[in-house]
Amino acid sequence: MEDVKIDVKMKLSALWVAVMFLYAYADIKAFYKPGFTEEVISGTAAGMEITQTWLLMGSMLMVVPSLMIFLSLSLPAKVNRWANIIVGSFQTVIIFVSMLLPGVWLYYIFYGTVEVVLTALVVWHAWKWP
Repeated sequence: MEDVKIDVKMKLSALWVAVMFLYAYADIKAFYKPGFTEEVISGTAAGMEITQTWLLMGSMLMVVPSLMIFLSLSLPAKVNRWANIIVGSFQTVIIFVSMLLPGVWLYYIFYGTVEVVLTALVVWHAWKWP
């Protein structure tokens, strides 16, 4: 048994993969909340009207970390480092703020806590990149 040194790019990409799985699982679990499906069908979610703009903004929030899975492997080191620091920091703040919204369920706080830890690890690994 031997500990093999894992390239920083692989670590960053793997962290983004884990984050994206958790985003998806947390969003899917929302459909198990009583009344949520009816609320979505009526055109609202978490008290906000579902519009094209709302859906576009949500899509944009998810596209960036999704792209980071690939970009963490393919960008040149200097650009990669700063992209992960900036995007990781932004995602950490967004997730943390979303956990503070009124009426948030415990499962969402649990997912959010793990997501905050993972995105903070993205920032930490990128920051410590030699």
